[in-house]
Amino acid sequence: MLKVGLTGGIGAGKSAVSRLLVASGAVLIDADKIAREVVAPGTPGLAAVVEAFGRGILAPDGSLDRPALGALVFADPQQLAVLNSIVHPLVGARSAELERSAPPDAVVVHDVPLLTENGLAPLYDVVVVVDASPETQLDRLVRLRGMSEEDARARMAAQATREKRLEIADVVIDNDGPLEGLRERVEAVWADLVRRARA
Repeated sequence: MLKVGLTGGIGAGKSAVSRLLVASGAVLIDADKIAREVVAPGTPGLAAVVEAFGRGILAPDGSLDRPALGALVFADPQQLAVLNSIVHPLVGARSAELERSAPPDAVVVHDVPLLTENGLAPLYDVVVVVDASPETQLDRLVRLRGMSEEDARARMAAQATREKRLEIADVVIDNDGPLEGLRERVEAVWADLVRRARA
C-alpha cells in the first residue's frame, strides 16, 4: 500500500485533483468529510464539542451550527486548540480505520487541507502538493466560489505559505492552467504513484 498525502492552498484545485485520482483508481480518504462525520448528531464527538463550548453551538435540529462554532474558535487560538484536541484524534482514528480496510496494493490518497500546517508530512510515503499562483487562487475564490476579495485573501493568509507547502512536496502538480492540462499532469502522477506502490 502506498500512503499519499494530498494538499494544496485554498483555490489551488486540490478537489479537482482528488476527483481525477479517484477516477484513475485511488482510494480516497477525505479529512474534511471525516471531520464532519465525527461531529454528526448522536456521535461522541458532537457530545464532547457541546461539553467544551456549550449548547449555543447547536442548530435547532441538534446538528452542529458551524458558523456559530467558527465565530467562537477562529477569533481565539486557545478555543481553536480545544476544538482541534477533540476533533483531530477522532479524524485520525477514522482515517486509520479506512486505510486498514483498503486493499494491500492500493494507492491510498489522504486529502488533508492542513497537512502542512499540522506537520503531517512524515505520516505519508509521498506528499503531493497541488500548486497555483496566489493570483490564480484569488481569482478562483472570487469568481468560482463567490467570496469577497477580502474574505478570500484572509482565508489564504490563514494557511501555510506557498513556499512552506512546496518545501514538503515530493510531487508538485502545477494547476495554474485549464482543466485539460491538469488531467494530463494527474495521469502522469498517477502512473508514478502506481510504480511506487508496486516497488
